[in-house]
Amino acid sequence: SRFETCWPALMKDSHGVIIIFNPELPSHLKEIEMWYSCFVQQQPLLDSQCLLVAHHKPGSAEDTENLALAYPLNKLKLIHSNLEEDPEDVRMEFMKYFKSIITIINENREREEMSIIS
Repeated sequence: SRFETCWPALMKDSHGVIIIFNPELPSHLKEIEMWYSCFVQQQPLLDSQCLLVAHHKPGSAEDTENLALAYPLNKLKLIHSNLEEDPEDVRMEFMKYFKSIITIINENREREEMSIIS
């Protein structure tokens, strides 16, 4: 990808990764493995710091709702976004995700402070 040279700058000090993809495109399912590998595993971030969003376009096929992702993607939190039908549900999931990231950041900060003191 022509943006790969920018990736280190994007990844620097990041606390979370949200990967949004189209579950109807088989090529996307391959690509999210690469994004996960580069942006989560190589950082390294915890799996809980990554959120997968399967975005369904209006009028898209419903059979992609029960998406079976292969390991290691099946360990990640996966939400389905359908903004026409249930925008509130997506908003709630995002809020939960952001709260979990803030918790991780705070725990890391406390750990660092304790290591400085001791």
